[in-house]
Amino acid sequence: MGDVVSSHLDEGRREVITARTRDVMKEFSDVYEQQYAVALFNSVRFEIEGGGGTQSQLLHRKDPLAGRSIFSGSLFQYLEENRKWRNRFVSVPNSYTISLYESKTAHDRGLHPKGTINCAGYKALTSIEEYMELINTSLPGIKAKVGSNPFIKCATEFPLILWHPYARHHYFCVMTEKEQKKWHAVLQDCVRHSNNGLSEDSSVQTPAFTDSVRLHRQAKGHYGTWDMMCGAPPQILANLVMETLHPELRGVIAPRLRGKMQQRQRHWMLISDAVYKQVSSQTAGQYVALVEDCEAQTAPLDARLRTDMDQIIASKEHVSNKMRALVLPKAEQLLRTNVQPYISSILEALMEPTSRGFSEVREVFFRELVEVSKNSLNGGGKDVLGEHMEKLSMLAFHPVKMQSCYEKVEQLNLEGLQQRFDVANPSVFVSRTQILMREQMDNAVYTFEQLLNQSIETQGEDDMCKTIQRCQDRVLKKYDHDSSTVRKKFFREALLQIIIPYMLQQLSPSCSPELPRFKELIFEDFARFLLVENMYEELVLQCVSKDIMMAVKEAAVQRRHNLYRDSIILTNSDPNLHLLGETPQVDWATKFGGDEPEGSVGGGLSEGRGSGNRRRQVVSMIQLDGVPLPFESCLEVPGVDLIPEEDNELSEGIEEDREEDKEDLGPLEEPMSPDSVTEIRDLINPVVKVALPVSEENQSNMTNGTAPTTGTVTWEDGVQEDVTHVTTMVDNFPRKSLRDKTSTQTMVQQLIGSKKQEADEEHQDEAVIKNAIEEIEIAVQEEDSERIAEVSAAESDHESSPAPPPASDSGSHNDSGFQSPTDVGPDEAEPQPITNGVDGEDKVIDPVEVEVVLA
Repeated sequence: MGDVVSSHLDEGRREVITARTRDVMKEFSDVYEQQYAVALFNSVRFEIEGGGGTQSQLLHRKDPLAGRSIFSGSLFQYLEENRKWRNRFVSVPNSYTISLYESKTAHDRGLHPKGTINCAGYKALTSIEEYMELINTSLPGIKAKVGSNPFIKCATEFPLILWHPYARHHYFCVMTEKEQKKWHAVLQDCVRHSNNGLSEDSSVQTPAFTDSVRLHRQAKGHYGTWDMMCGAPPQILANLVMETLHPELRGVIAPRLRGKMQQRQRHWMLISDAVYKQVSSQTAGQYVALVEDCEAQTAPLDARLRTDMDQIIASKEHVSNKMRALVLPKAEQLLRTNVQPYISSILEALMEPTSRGFSEVREVFFRELVEVSKNSLNGGGKDVLGEHMEKLSMLAFHPVKMQSCYEKVEQLNLEGLQQRFDVANPSVFVSRTQILMREQMDNAVYTFEQLLNQSIETQGEDDMCKTIQRCQDRVLKKYDHDSSTVRKKFFREALLQIIIPYMLQQLSPSCSPELPRFKELIFEDFARFLLVENMYEELVLQCVSKDIMMAVKEAAVQRRHNLYRDSIILTNSDPNLHLLGETPQVDWATKFGGDEPEGSVGGGLSEGRGSGNRRRQVVSMIQLDGVPLPFESCLEVPGVDLIPEEDNELSEGIEEDREEDKEDLGPLEEPMSPDSVTEIRDLINPVVKVALPVSEENQSNMTNGTAPTTGTVTWEDGVQEDVTHVTTMVDNFPRKSLRDKTSTQTMVQQLIGSKKQEADEEHQDEAVIKNAIEEIEIAVQEEDSERIAEVSAAESDHESSPAPPPASDSGSHNDSGFQSPTDVGPDEAEPQPITNGVDGEDKVIDPVEVEVVLA
């Protein structure tokens, strides 16, 4: 494939790509430097004047995933290089960057991964049909036939595909549908987190960057939302370059591609990935240099702002008043005719799925607390409480547990409004809502942890169920308040994101040509902080905000979707609670699990805390019933605790089955790694074991070893398998027969040898040992003769009467007097009983119970 890429991306074309990227970055840099000064002015003004929204009732923790990993497991990956499926161990750390390893051993040893995947901009798919619908649009001039096969053939029925419009696609598969659903939830969470790459803590860089991207796209005629505004700033800039570069290259290169349709699609994907990598590396370096230049000017700009803030604000108000006379009449007319009739319908389309999602978050949180209360009510100790609280602390970041919440929001549909208001894709609002839901869930969990820990320290561990109930009620009330506040803020922002670009686009022909004359009204010293383009957009925003605020307020007054009115909210209703936010996060595994033995849940968590390579894991797959261990692609990681994805009844049933298996099978050996070389080879080349009897004459000619051969084996269902190698293993299986004296004598000889060895080691008297051995031999000879006579008598009785044989004989032997070596192995063979008849009574003696008494 390297030849295909190099043939279509020669040095000349790569230089064109570099030049185009440099031009786009130059245009963006000019806008960013202007917007950086404006964002700094807004930040300093907000700091001086103060203000802010409603205070949150729930606590917020700064780094919830510290010392955690999200997921790890094994699956099959399709390799483009050799078109083969290979087993890979996948690790998802708290950065949500997927790392692919050769095996779990390589991961545990800290080796470099075979590859990494940044999921920003990707879509996680679970069917080939979905993938083909997207891949067929990659080359518009080529239409796939109905039912045409894709250029990959999935190894199982449960694929997992990561699709990207520019970068390389990644193909995985698993063995079962249950694994597919859990892997899909994990991959979606990786995409969701990676897309949210802009830091909200930065009050200058993030606003400057987002406004610069928006203004740059508007200058090119692209208004409205943009679904590729995802990832870190360098990735977003690469997407910005590819937005125009990608169609141009496709128009030039696509007609030159040769081969079948699937082959041309595959080649174009590889070429597009190579271009995207080149553009990404260039934008990353230039963005870092741009930010460093702007930050170097921050200190002098900040000093000037604090000195002249009053004059700058007065100048801005003067220019805004002049501009308002031009903009407001046109904006209000457009608002009344083309926007106001649709505000309520847009708001309802947003509120319905969003409120269902937040309600589901509350329900999931409530169910988890009920489980904690049940265990406390059933007499669970502090170690059980610590275990459940440790699981609860990561509930918000458990994609499988949160999947039902995320699915509620995915039903958001803006059909009918997308074309009118130029909404590219509702996924922008879906992703934002899901991030807010996860934040609110984590805030609720963290607040509950702090309240419960405070109650335990002050009131003790008595009546734990009532303590949990009181903390639960307080947290749920605070969650209802915060969810209402967060949703109302989201509705206002979403409405502005939908309406403002539409109004700017409609007003641009009449208002934009008039804006340059307002620059003359701004003092030159303040020109860096006051831009007429930004003041123009603020006027349009103020015009629309009134109607949006009224629509959201009306929904809250009517208590639609459980929204609260701002007037009934007390901002500081629980001031003492916020003091708990300054305390360290509770480590429940250490607090209540310190006395647990090694290998227990608490011990595993503590071990994960101390080791950099074995972090505590949020999600792990359970062993699926009926699936052999080597074929399980998502195994539980030893020593790492997990939040169970199943109901408690199923989990208890699994534990009971495991206990029964332990009782039946005895002690189990340490399980091997699911990615061991032997097991992988067994998956590829199955091994069949066959036991064949060999006579004593031919046994001397048989030797252990492996020899190549050719042939076929036909199974009962008619399927034929090729045989490539035959491995011979010779072993002796003793016969268990009443008539065969060799087995009894062999056991006696073994007993003699073991007793001699013990006697030699202990330096005992050899004469005493010989006397004991002679007595045993006499007893054995008498037993053999009597047993033969008993068997003969039993056979004659069986022919004359249907009565069953004596219980002492039938209880240990079958009708034939043999015990097949295939039924009982040589190590599991039971020793034959020895009888010593005295006065017609049989006394059963087991050879393994015979003791040699040393005088």
